[in-house]
Amino acid sequence: MHGYTLRYFALLAAASAALLVSGAMLAHAGVTLHVSAMGDNSDGSTWEKAFTTVQAALDAVPDEKGGHRVLIRPGTYMEANLHPAFKGAPGNYNTLEVDFDGSQGSGRSGYAVLDASDAKRGFQSVDWWSNFRESPEFSGVDWDRWNLRHIYATGGDAGLFWDLPPKIEPFTVVVEDSVGIGRAFGGGVGHILPRADEPIVFRRCTLWSQDWWGDAAGAYVRAENESMQDTPDVTFEDCSLVGPDNALQAGNPSYSGYTRVKLKGCRLISLNYSQPRGTPGSGIIVSTIEGRFLHVDLEDCTLMGYKVFGAGEGEVSYSTKGSVRAYVQYEQDTPKGMLRIGYWPTEAFASILPPAAPQYGPILRKESLVRTEMCEVTPVEWNGRLCLMDCVRPASGGEDSQYYLCLRDAETNEELARFADGYGLACAFVHDGTFYAFASRHENNDWNDVTVFYSKDLKTWESKTVITQENEHLFNSSVCADADGFVMAYESNDKQYPAFTTKFARSKDLLNWEKIPDAILGRDRYTACPCIRFVEGMYYVIYTEHREPRWFFEAWLARSPDLKAWTLSPSNPLLTANGDDECVNNSDVDLIERDGKTYIYYTISDQLTWANVKRATYDGSLKELFASAFAAGVAPATR
Repeated sequence: MHGYTLRYFALLAAASAALLVSGAMLAHAGVTLHVSAMGDNSDGSTWEKAFTTVQAALDAVPDEKGGHRVLIRPGTYMEANLHPAFKGAPGNYNTLEVDFDGSQGSGRSGYAVLDASDAKRGFQSVDWWSNFRESPEFSGVDWDRWNLRHIYATGGDAGLFWDLPPKIEPFTVVVEDSVGIGRAFGGGVGHILPRADEPIVFRRCTLWSQDWWGDAAGAYVRAENESMQDTPDVTFEDCSLVGPDNALQAGNPSYSGYTRVKLKGCRLISLNYSQPRGTPGSGIIVSTIEGRFLHVDLEDCTLMGYKVFGAGEGEVSYSTKGSVRAYVQYEQDTPKGMLRIGYWPTEAFASILPPAAPQYGPILRKESLVRTEMCEVTPVEWNGRLCLMDCVRPASGGEDSQYYLCLRDAETNEELARFADGYGLACAFVHDGTFYAFASRHENNDWNDVTVFYSKDLKTWESKTVITQENEHLFNSSVCADADGFVMAYESNDKQYPAFTTKFARSKDLLNWEKIPDAILGRDRYTACPCIRFVEGMYYVIYTEHREPRWFFEAWLARSPDLKAWTLSPSNPLLTANGDDECVNNSDVDLIERDGKTYIYYTISDQLTWANVKRATYDGSLKELFASAFAAGVAPATR
């Protein structure tokens, strides 16, 4: 009895120690590392101090204890081959996640787009070029025990995919509410040993392949089990797997491991419905090698494609549970246990698009074009009429006489005035019955000084140079009234700053201006095409931000109490190009409040050869618009 007692207490002590270790592991509170394009790239501890790249945050993961969190502000990050400093820990995974709904204080909602493209030349269709680093020399095992949420991975050979080619190792990753698009694979894992008690899971994901040749599928899985396992190696829940040839593929001619996949509530779509006389799809679900090496468990799934299964040799084994439906070419057989459907399943096909992100911040309703072949317009009220002042000029070059200002009724398009030959990049302002236009002079194919043109009747015009350039050229300007008179924001290419910069000046009468030497917006960033307003003691500037390294331009908002200390809106961008007709640019913003609404005029273009003007509407006052833009999140500072 004594020996049994000692063994009992020894086992009890060991169990207690294990519980303490497990509890300590679960209790370990990791660090949160923030990522934001608006951060100061210091230590990532807050949104203001956020790293500006995802890789910088991954490098800063401090240890292997797990529980660490990389929190990303929604936006586009031109990054490839990402790899963390440490894996997660058993029962205490690290996370890579996005402030998808804005609830974490970033001030913005949406996905974090991890784009592996060449920013200047496009898609990186190169083997092993991926969003997550893996190659024959470098294993993706660093991502073991990580959980990813709301990631949009694209632009390379594989999206949400991890490969461990140098060495077969145990591996677990959990991916939720994400999008993976790749030349070969939208998502999946390869060369792995699964853990039965820690399954690999893709949950509510959209996974796309863009290729039909070789190893290519919406999701690709290759486990290296010596025999078929009783539990799934990888589970897909409520996912959409889409590819030109295969939705799901497993195996490789040079490997002979067994793989088991569970699909629950998924849509599997192969896009190749070529006739049998052509080159039809090889199967919605395919085992590249012998079919016996792949087993799939299907529960409540819809499959679309030329045929359901394919294999290099033999047959894929499978089980079905619940409603498993198949829409295939009419001559093809439907496997036992699946309901053949003879009509196009619209709801399943609609799932090939990922869910839209929730809206956050000011909701601007974009409308139709208001001007074609035009870049800058200013909305202004003149004698009760809403008017637009057009800055007419050729796209580039041309004679000075081709540059002028034209004021038109916004509703009837009636021309009310044409003036300021040789000038452009102008803004309009009305005060005490006088119309003022501030414009830059076009000379020697460049822009110079700022001149005011003013008139009480739009017929007789006077002018005066009000801002003289100093080792710079001057471009767009904007004027507003404040508590002490008037303020001008004007754009400079002063070479002591990295790009276009916004400077400021004051006036009491709109004719005599004094520069404010210490007032700068954009000491460290591109701030072109300013539009300034003064609301309840704060100066607001909407400006054009170049989203390098992309050739992409957005309208951003900043505010300041003194024109010197500036804070960016946490909801930036205020306007971003939505593709199609807007191309890569939303810039040159000007706006007006009228009848309880705010009307925003902005330029769409390729920033090279053409430009048109559109209008957006905010259903509220200017005050409400700015309040909404700064309502939530932590607003980072800028210089």
